[in-house]
Amino acid sequence: MRTRLVLSSALVALAALAGTAFAAPVKTVDSAKGKVIAADNGMTLYTFKNDKKGMSNCYDACAQNWPPFIATSGAKADGAYSLVDRKDGSKQWALNGMPLYFWINDKKMGDATGDGVKGVWHAARP
Repeated sequence: MRTRLVLSSALVALAALAGTAFAAPVKTVDSAKGKVIAADNGMTLYTFKNDKKGMSNCYDACAQNWPPFIATSGAKADGAYSLVDRKDGSKQWALNGMPLYFWINDKKMGDATGDGVKGVWHAARP
């Protein structure tokens, strides 16, 4: 009976970890622009006004300056965070359907220098 209880507890713990292991790897950080959403690495994430819900319009030179926040294999949508298919077959994280990107000019955690660029790039907010 004790072995069964220990095994059951271990399976419950493993299932809980698996449920969060592939969820959106984001957190809220402080920036000069206030609280923003960032990837696990602390780098601010952005949305692009010219995207449509569920579809990225940032490719080629755009994606060189605004690298998409690519999901790892096995990632699963979680609450407000979903996955968008990119033309190359990869999956990109999205917040409320809007694809998320990094900005190449941000250098450290909390930088949000891309907020407001050309009036179409905005830091993702909690």
